[in-house]
Amino acid sequence: MTQIFNTIGLIGKPHHEGANNTLTALYHWLIEQSYKVLVEEQTGQQLTIDGLNLVSINQVGEQADLAIVVGGDGNMLGAARVLSRYDIAVLGVNRGNLGFLTDLDPFNFEHPLKEVLQGEFITEKRCLLEAKVLRHNAVKSRNSAVNEVVLHLDKVATMLEFEVYIDDHFMLSQRADGLIVTTPTGSTAYSLSAGGPILTPNLDAIALVPMFPHTLSSRPIVVDSDSEIKLKLSHDNSEHMNISCDSHVSLPVMPGDEVIIRKQNHPLRLVHPKSYDYFKILRTKLGWGSRLF
Repeated sequence: MTQIFNTIGLIGKPHHEGANNTLTALYHWLIEQSYKVLVEEQTGQQLTIDGLNLVSINQVGEQADLAIVVGGDGNMLGAARVLSRYDIAVLGVNRGNLGFLTDLDPFNFEHPLKEVLQGEFITEKRCLLEAKVLRHNAVKSRNSAVNEVVLHLDKVATMLEFEVYIDDHFMLSQRADGLIVTTPTGSTAYSLSAGGPILTPNLDAIALVPMFPHTLSSRPIVVDSDSEIKLKLSHDNSEHMNISCDSHVSLPVMPGDEVIIRKQNHPLRLVHPKSYDYFKILRTKLGWGSRLF
């Protein structure tokens, strides 16, 4: 049988004994199946296996056909921001808590993984956001986010002022603790806790969710994913503001700065076992009720 995936990259969760045990089992199993295996260098340094082919995460994206990320959703987010730049399939093994993005059971991965490797899988394209901070019309910093881009202050319970433009059309001015701009993937993360809508992954949409707005009429809004979102920050704001990408990357912003948020050109290519059911995951993770009849 022709192999769909010839080279497989392994990416792990730093300093996590359980993840390292799963990675070790995965590595030996894949070698037994005659796959070429690349191991992300920081991951490989934690494994007691001789002869590992250690590479950078960018080299995983360049050289592998499939990347398997062992860890929680946070590890998947970090890997996805890099791997989305490459034409590589990504699959997760859950060694975290929630596991919205990591499908495989670390103790029983063999059968579903074998099916995936034989071509029995579902492919999803998940969009990412790109955030740019502009100061005096010059780009000061930029980064990408799988879940959400958040404008917020360092201080707790302190209002900031900003204006929101959609495709250069003024939408509203806002006094709030901040603003969450979320992808469908991120709609079950920070946005959900702030009262935002759940967006199914197949939607081409972005949601804007105010954080503790200083008006009862302020509500989340969903816009087309091809929209350009511009935030203009008031000159009266505190100097201690940030743009946070997936709660991992922080971009400092100053009073008077502008923030441009758009869909990234390159989506993440997630693969799932055929048994994958998004609504089953929602029911399980969010504690929704089961069938009545």
